[in-house]
Amino acid sequence: MEKNGFTSHAHRRKAPGKPMPAHIRRGNSTKSKNRAPVEHVFSYQKRPMGLTIQTIGTARAKIKIGLANVTYNIHRLSQLTRMGII
Repeated sequence: MEKNGFTSHAHRRKAPGKPMPAHIRRGNSTKSKNRAPVEHVFSYQKRPMGLTIQTIGTARAKIKIGLANVTYNIHRLSQLTRMGII
């Protein structure tokens, strides 16, 4: 990954039986701030929508994921409209 210019966004674990160092805790916190908005979308699609990809071929999988994204966006728009944000 580093060879191609990518950096790992995986959290680092603490050593067993030892406190987590402050620099690792800060790094994990930074990674969580980037991850949280995306994880909420995926968890919504997985739980209430029951999204599981069991298709043959990537074309059908892409369509199923695309339809799930459109459905989530419509649901989110209706939420924001009800709250008076939009």
